[in-house]
Amino acid sequence: MKVLVIFGTRPEGVKLAPVIKKLQSDPTIETHICITAQHRQMLDQVLDVFQIQPDLDLNLMQHDQSLTDLTVNLFKGLSPVVKDLSPDWILVQGDTTTVMVASLLAYYHRVKIGHVEAGLRTWDKWQPFPEEVNRQIAGAVADLHFAPTEKSQQNLLKENVSEDKIIVTGNPVIDALNAISKLETPAEITNLLKQLKVYPQKEKQLILVTAHRRENFGQPIENICRALRRIAEAYANRLELVYPVHLNPNIQQPVKRLLGEINNITLLEPLDYLPMISLMKHARIVLTDSGGIQEEATALGIPTLVFREVTERPEGVEAGVLKLVGTDQDRIFKETSELLEDKEAYQRMAVAKNPFGDGHTAEKIVNALLAYTQNQ
Repeated sequence: MKVLVIFGTRPEGVKLAPVIKKLQSDPTIETHICITAQHRQMLDQVLDVFQIQPDLDLNLMQHDQSLTDLTVNLFKGLSPVVKDLSPDWILVQGDTTTVMVASLLAYYHRVKIGHVEAGLRTWDKWQPFPEEVNRQIAGAVADLHFAPTEKSQQNLLKENVSEDKIIVTGNPVIDALNAISKLETPAEITNLLKQLKVYPQKEKQLILVTAHRRENFGQPIENICRALRRIAEAYANRLELVYPVHLNPNIQQPVKRLLGEINNITLLEPLDYLPMISLMKHARIVLTDSGGIQEEATALGIPTLVFREVTERPEGVEAGVLKLVGTDQDRIFKETSELLEDKEAYQRMAVAKNPFGDGHTAEKIVNALLAYTQNQ
């Protein structure tokens, strides 16, 4: 069985790493890895930490690239790869533009498609943008849907996906989190925490911030930054906010302009996966619009306020660890202050629950691919 795994961003790399390792360990599977490098630097970090060597690197990242240009370049770059390799399966994960294009190309070339983390929905095509439509396109043409939860399975059934094409596997982010948690905390994080007096002194509490989504470009990210500024100033003697800033200039520019001079806000370059998880473990609160961090924070039991009005990961909200706060600065400030000042409110959210799988997702995905092929 010949499997082509295609991905282009850090979150895809993190979640596909355990699946790739499992594929490569099976002598009956010929595994090929193609990266589009939709996010160059951030993806390279993941490849290093998980020791993944791509067979093909399209290197398509360009500075401030539009969605239109990215989509065109992905079609041009990936089409000859699919045609020349002629795999039995193409495996994609999630909802990036790489996923959408790879899924359509698999369909065009009559190659079977396995969609990892299938069935996530907000039912709002603008939130998140463009991910909600990307994953629906992938779902429309996929041959096997690897749903992370029962709720995701139900979403697919509502879209008339045949039940025998859906396998509830859990989310491979838990496989990756379990593997990475066994590694030693990088010195750069230990030194940072000591410098900020978060660890081992525990004189300050850490709030970890990430915000980078396209639907938050413009006024929303401005509102988020002003809320962060208010939080930092109101709790100047108690808090340290650490914000690894996405490389996109639509995020870099407002963040550095509004937060660059605040004493207890530390702006960092994007972090590798291991340092990010290590930092997250020491956080009192996480403030984010990221999808993957919602899953990781839920598994770790860290109260997390999400800069969105809707989420495709309602399991974390139902578990009580996540709360949607949107991008209104007064609301963000109020909800953060409540967690800092109300011990009972904090404890209600600080419960480690893991609705996203048992850490054996990669094994289930590979077994499902083998079973499907054997039954044809």
